[in-house]
Amino acid sequence: MGIQQDITKNILLLDGAMGTQIQLLNLQEDDYRGEIFKNHPTSLKGNNDLLCLTRPHFIERIHLNYLEAGANIIETNTFNAQRVSLEDYGLSHLAYELNVAAAKVAIRARNTFQQENPNALPTYVAGAIGPTSKTCSLSPDVERPEFRAVNYNELKSAYREQVEGLLDGGVDALLVETIFDTLNAKAAFHAILDVLEERTLTAITKENPNGDIAIMASGTITDLAGRTLSGQTAAAFAVSLEHVPLFSIGFNCALGAEQLLPQVLALKAFTNTYLSAYPNAGLPNAMGGYDESADTFRNKIEPFLIQPELRIIGGCCGTSPDHIKALHELIHVSANHE
Repeated sequence: MGIQQDITKNILLLDGAMGTQIQLLNLQEDDYRGEIFKNHPTSLKGNNDLLCLTRPHFIERIHLNYLEAGANIIETNTFNAQRVSLEDYGLSHLAYELNVAAAKVAIRARNTFQQENPNALPTYVAGAIGPTSKTCSLSPDVERPEFRAVNYNELKSAYREQVEGLLDGGVDALLVETIFDTLNAKAAFHAILDVLEERTLTAITKENPNGDIAIMASGTITDLAGRTLSGQTAAAFAVSLEHVPLFSIGFNCALGAEQLLPQVLALKAFTNTYLSAYPNAGLPNAMGGYDESADTFRNKIEPFLIQPELRIIGGCCGTSPDHIKALHELIHVSANHE
């Protein structure tokens, strides 16, 4: 049985925030450097993806915590692990190696969990592909609205390198997430489809359940008006990606469950694929933190579980294994009452 068969039987539970869990470790510069980057000329603190090389046991433990909480899908710690974002740390040359390492850390955690819990539902590793630190559609300079800090081909090349690393590391899915600029995302999907074609791999979809890799898309609605940062509505977002053989499409980040889930359901009229949602733990407080408890998070998501199209749920910023455990219990109770 694979992910396509599993999703028809159960709501699949995605893991929660990685960054929030790393922050709790209170890591210092030396932790990020390790021995490998001891003499690197610039600061590396905050480069969370790098921990897959320098402190992999911390990342593996976070993955295990989410699996033990009930997650069916864990994401690799690779949100910024492409050369465009790694350039900020002078580490662009590490992109491929970092993605291979991150995939292997997640798979190691998955294998450990499955060995210790042989009766648990199957679990999957999704390669996390973030939006990068630059955008094709918007200028970072208000004085030069025509300027772009990166172009489409540069992004496609960077994403290709990331995709190659994730696939060589052994992921089951590729999740292009937190999409605020669909042109960036198109570069990512273009890279993915090129790599799959060259490797004679196919995408897992409703129409092709026996494919090799699940391709997932998750955008970000940045305000209560229901638009992405580059101005798209939920409908426009779905239509602009209808050419991609997606396993799932949905939204994550920026908003809490109450605000985000109606936007996800708005996609129903414009796509025939599975819907996904992984909101933040509420809206940020005055200090930029998240205060929504696991029980509150669960209660806000519960009304949406009656929607048959919503088949993947999880948590984004501010969520923890406790939040995922609460969702696991909610899904389990709902299934038993059907």
